[in-house]
Amino acid sequence: MPLAPGDLLKRQQGIRLLILDVDGVLTDGSLFLGDAGEQYKAFSSRDGHGIRMAQDGGLEVAVLTGRNSEVVAHRMRDLGVRHIMQGRRDKGLAVEELLKRSGFTALESAFAGDDVVDLPAMRRVGLGIAVADAHPLVLEHADWQTRAGGGHGAVREICEELLGAQQQLEGILRVYLES
Repeated sequence: MPLAPGDLLKRQQGIRLLILDVDGVLTDGSLFLGDAGEQYKAFSSRDGHGIRMAQDGGLEVAVLTGRNSEVVAHRMRDLGVRHIMQGRRDKGLAVEELLKRSGFTALESAFAGDDVVDLPAMRRVGLGIAVADAHPLVLEHADWQTRAGGGHGAVREICEELLGAQQQLEGILRVYLES
């Protein structure tokens, strides 16, 4: 159930680690396969810039996906994302491992997902986020829901909201206005 605005702001202020699902969050969930089995995914460049802004604002970003894809590894390396967990069907266990490895607590962590396989991860962090076009059960159990859909600006929205709550967004955007 979504948090009340004041409670949401308080949770957003404490987030230090943003964990993102890939298919349906960083992409619109479409899977493009070539004749030889190669995978193609479309990522929003605006979401990518949101990740870079989040990192500039002091947030650590991680991705957690049930699939294995060199495309995902390549894109995340390009964005400087250090924590890349692929092929993890048990996302709840994967979040626990990530928290241990990274040193962040559950309350300092947020997870953004779109489908029922993401619920165990969402339930193990301080802020569970659903993209606007998520499965109804995920929307029901999320602390916060984006206005944008997966692959269409949801990640940028999340990054900007977290940065705004943490008083970082204005300074990051000012750089673009002053150059």
